[in-house]
Amino acid sequence: MTALAGTVFGTIGALAAFPLRLAAREVERQQGQLRRGVNRRTSHVVFGRTLLAKAGDAEIERRVAAERAAGRKLISENGFLRLLGLIKAPEASALSRQSLLDQSRLAASDLDLLSLFDAFEHDCEPYSFRDLILARKYAGLVAGGASWGAIARSVHRCGPVASLTAKSLNVGSQHGRADQIYLEGGQSELDGQLLFDLGSPDDETLEELFADAEAAEEAEHHEQAAALYQRCLAIDPTDAIAAFNRANCLRAAGRAAEAAHDYARAIKLDPGFVEAWFNLAGLMSDEGRDASARRHLQKAIALDANYADAVFN
Repeated sequence: MTALAGTVFGTIGALAAFPLRLAAREVERQQGQLRRGVNRRTSHVVFGRTLLAKAGDAEIERRVAAERAAGRKLISENGFLRLLGLIKAPEASALSRQSLLDQSRLAASDLDLLSLFDAFEHDCEPYSFRDLILARKYAGLVAGGASWGAIARSVHRCGPVASLTAKSLNVGSQHGRADQIYLEGGQSELDGQLLFDLGSPDDETLEELFADAEAAEEAEHHEQAAALYQRCLAIDPTDAIAAFNRANCLRAAGRAAEAAHDYARAIKLDPGFVEAWFNLAGLMSDEGRDASARRHLQKAIALDANYADAVFN
């Protein structure tokens, strides 16, 4: 039995370090589960750093607030990798979150979001002295007009964030670029690559497709989203979340038979996927197949007796 046994991780945003399939393999080896996206069984949510390139600050803040309100544990990408034992923890640390806030004058919300996107050596308390130096620099950038998102997007373009402790950082608004952070008075923009890339073209395509599918689904472009999720499944046929999301889109588009097929596919891939059981029950009810609806609803309740929607119905 490992420390992660029974833990269900979900991801929001692709990992910058390496493809999700490699991380999922390691989590499974440690007797946990890792899925793209979030469902009711998800206990820990990993925010991948590529989300910074896909979403604006307000959208990220909304998703962070929603997951926190749902009672899930939020983890940065580096925090997740440390939890798996794939990267070493940085130097010994002793500063509490409150101490870092008091000494840096950085706003609590900015500290939490910057920590969640690995703009410090540590992703949570206790923090290090280097983290305090960075926090003070970031507070100065915020005072100069930079947002937490502009800072997070910029700092990962130069390698390890600890290397910034000895450098002077300036807000790009002085150079007509308020969304960029510059080194040494603006002579050079922070640039470079996010960590390292062990992915194949298929991995990169899959993450892009899934993000595009989610965006289309949120915009209620159901046919487009269903087609994009189908392309995801063509690359990774084992993705229960993609099958479930596609089923939801097909149902919204009035393609009930195909939706039922994909709900069943999601359940076959992940028998504990309570939302898939419940939504399939709802679809059966819509189709007038009451006996089938009851069976699927009973399965949803058996999996999660606290599932309020299922119990209510």
